Amino acid sequence: MTSGYKDGTPEEEYAHSPFIRKQGNIYKPNNKEMDNDSINEKTLRDVHTKEIDLVNRDPKHLNDDVVKVDFEDVIAEPAGTYSFDGVWKASFTTFTVTKYWCYRLLTALVGIPLALVWGIFFAILSFIHIWAVVPCVKSYLIEIHCVSRVYSICVHTFCDPLFEAMGKCFSSVRITTAKVV
Repeated sequence: MTSGYKDGTPEEEYAHSPFIRKQGNIYKPNNKEMDNDSINEKTLRDVHTKEIDLVNRDPKHLNDDVVKVDFEDVIAEPAGTYSFDGVWKASFTTFTVTKYWCYRLLTALVGIPLALVWGIFFAILSFIHIWAVVPCVKSYLIEIHCVSRVYSICVHTFCDPLFEAMGKCFSSVRITTAKVV
């Protein structure tokens, strides 16, 4: 039986596979015999313990055009005004190494506290959005629906016949333009 669960409900209707325990499915506690083919294929992954990519640290390309700064983007010598080759190479090395180690030092000192601050900030933002903003907007839409219906009825009752009559009155008006020289 791979098309769904015992009650005939297709698998696609569940957000994730039901939790299984020895006593059976928590949604059907008396059902000890489960459809192992469809349940075992789905595995739940906890987002807090997921693997992070240490190579590609910007998979959504958030900072491609903002902070991607190389030596050539900051310092450039136009043709005819070149410094000594050794100075140019030393400047490149100094810029690159300084940027690299300064960034690493700052992230080591401030990265974890800022991650904590941003985690708290986005948790509060998510909480406010989920528990306050969306319910308020939904409540407003429900309450304004009544006003919307009344307004719509008034427009259709009073304005539509008026504008329809005006349209019929002016439908026979013909305007012609002639250029007199």
